[in-house]
Amino acid sequence: MHTVVNIQQAEAWNGWEGAAWADNAPRYDAMMGGFNQPLLELAAISENDHVLDIGCGTGQLTLLAARRATRAQAVGVDISEPMLTRARADAAEQGIANVRFDQADAEAHPFEEGGFDIVISRGGVMFFSDSAAAFANIARALRPGGRMVFIVPQAGRPDSDYAQATAALAPLMCGPSPAARGMGSLSDPDRIHRVLGEAGLTEVTVRPVEALMDYGRDAADAADFILGQGPVRFNLQGVEQATATRAGEELRGALAAYENPGGVRIRGSVWLVSAIRP
Repeated sequence: MHTVVNIQQAEAWNGWEGAAWADNAPRYDAMMGGFNQPLLELAAISENDHVLDIGCGTGQLTLLAARRATRAQAVGVDISEPMLTRARADAAEQGIANVRFDQADAEAHPFEEGGFDIVISRGGVMFFSDSAAAFANIARALRPGGRMVFIVPQAGRPDSDYAQATAALAPLMCGPSPAARGMGSLSDPDRIHRVLGEAGLTEVTVRPVEALMDYGRDAADAADFILGQGPVRFNLQGVEQATATRAGEELRGALAAYENPGGVRIRGSVWLVSAIRP
């Protein structure tokens, strides 16, 4: 890996949180998969497009991009080696040859100037320590006229389905886990416009997208998944066992309201962003 400037995130995603995500990749892909189609539709990847996926994680979106860019290549970059190991294994298992996964800090990585037609990201762009510098660096990797398309979460609302379903955990969530720091950095559309404009990108659009997020087979399975996620595990450390047990029971009860024949589905909201390198 070349120069790393985002030391905090590098340590977090190469530690227990990155390993846990890699070990549970199908669960996280199911949770986020509802946003793939709107992102890919806006990206409009053609068979000849070279695609760069920023913060690719375990590579689901990169592999979907590679299936569209059949006469070119999709490159996924991430700071987490455990997640990239899983991505490479999935690519080999699926027999997708026109894909590559590189460990890199996209904030400072020396990408080839103008080497990509399209940049995509399913949330990975929200973790930068210096967003303006990072987007300027990534923008240089786009050819003139190339486009960037990504999603980032909207700011959490107390009346959202997820907030209501997980209300029992809220009093115990005292702060972000190491890997979750920065998750809300691009939740304000005005800031998205400002940061991308400072990076020299134009024709910036930001629009809301909603999708059902799959949390598990039933309420018990979904509760186990949520309780095992990095931010929750981090905050439950040191909590008295009786308190944690009671919160888990209340969580399972609340999730029952979201059960349906297809599993536990909770509506989530993101910003779908696009921009052009002039």
